[in-house]
Amino acid sequence: MKKIIFSCYLISFTLNIQAQICGCTDILATNYNPNATINDGSCLYNSVTINYTNSWALPQTINETSGLLIWNQKFWTHNDDTDNQLYVFDTLNMDNYTTYPLELCENNDWEEISQDEIYLYIGDFGNNVNGNRTDLKILRVDKISLLQNNPLIDTINFSYSLQSDFSPTGSNNSDFDCEAFVVSTDSIYLFTKEWVSKKSTIYSLPKIPGNYIANFVRQYNVQGLITGATYLEDKRLVALSGYSQLLQPFIWILYDFQNHNFFGGNKRKISLNIPLHQTEGIASDDGITYFISNERFTQSEFTSEAKIHRFDLSNYLNNYINPTSADINFTSKNAEYYLYPNPTNDLLHVKIPDCNSFQMTVYNSSGQKTGFYQSYSSELIVNVSNYKKGFYFYVIHLKDGKTVKGKFIVD
Repeated sequence: MKKIIFSCYLISFTLNIQAQICGCTDILATNYNPNATINDGSCLYNSVTINYTNSWALPQTINETSGLLIWNQKFWTHNDDTDNQLYVFDTLNMDNYTTYPLELCENNDWEEISQDEIYLYIGDFGNNVNGNRTDLKILRVDKISLLQNNPLIDTINFSYSLQSDFSPTGSNNSDFDCEAFVVSTDSIYLFTKEWVSKKSTIYSLPKIPGNYIANFVRQYNVQGLITGATYLEDKRLVALSGYSQLLQPFIWILYDFQNHNFFGGNKRKISLNIPLHQTEGIASDDGITYFISNERFTQSEFTSEAKIHRFDLSNYLNNYINPTSADINFTSKNAEYYLYPNPTNDLLHVKIPDCNSFQMTVYNSSGQKTGFYQSYSSELIVNVSNYKKGFYFYVIHLKDGKTVKGKFIVD
């Protein structure tokens, strides 16, 4: 009897393993695999360039704005050289800003600002001059004390685990520069700005005061220079700002990763139609609307003033952020049903045995409702010949209140 039970267990375990299919699970990708059940990070995307929906000029006092975040419904930023103040403002009145000086702190090269529920974190780790700084640090500022104008500040000092040579490299010639980091529940993750390789390496370190060696996590070819990061941990979403060697700004959106393997999930590069802007900071509080800051940049007779730009990424992230409108991972365990052929370009058949009435709603890949159908039997035939090619989601409502969800392709 024990042998029989064990054999059944092995068969069940084997079938379960075989049922898991690795591949691209993002419906917006060019290599989307509708049969994939595990996202292996292989998704590929078409190139895209987007325009900003609004733009605001920054006060001249923040011409060298670097980091950017949203806290208490306000923007927080700082300059990246000597100035040891934090600037707080909103887009309704940029000139009416508040400053919070960190008088006991020196700004060697503040490049980024991040946060958790209790602290602000300021990255004094700019290292582009010679790539040989030995005093890299992150300032941790208690939020409550800061608002009381009596900031309690401590320091997280670090060096890179992969850096052993501290010989001067010359300006903008090191792969150990950094302008971006995020703070998770228990750790800090740095994203390097690599002037030579044009890649970015993730390093991790604790987020409590002390002296640390930042541990190598993973490297990815971002094809440019990373200058800022924002993280929505509950949504498993990171967005990185940066620009190319020719000063073409972009955003990398990293999402649907496991744990903190940020480069292990979907990775999509989106170009921003603001050429010759030295983008620095990035912030978002909903994962859909992003704010990008750029510092003042002058070259020959051309000047781009310091600004904040707003970009709408709903076309690329709405399905992921708001799965109720178009769930990428629709499953059906509430009823036995059949939907075929899939893909189709003509008629779509839906059969639900032992059912005498149901409704079916169809959504396109942007989450917009494209069709509603009623059946008074166990079968429904939907004519999709007038549907545009692409991916569609459906929700079937049964009489007992249960739902069946899934997706189909019109080719």
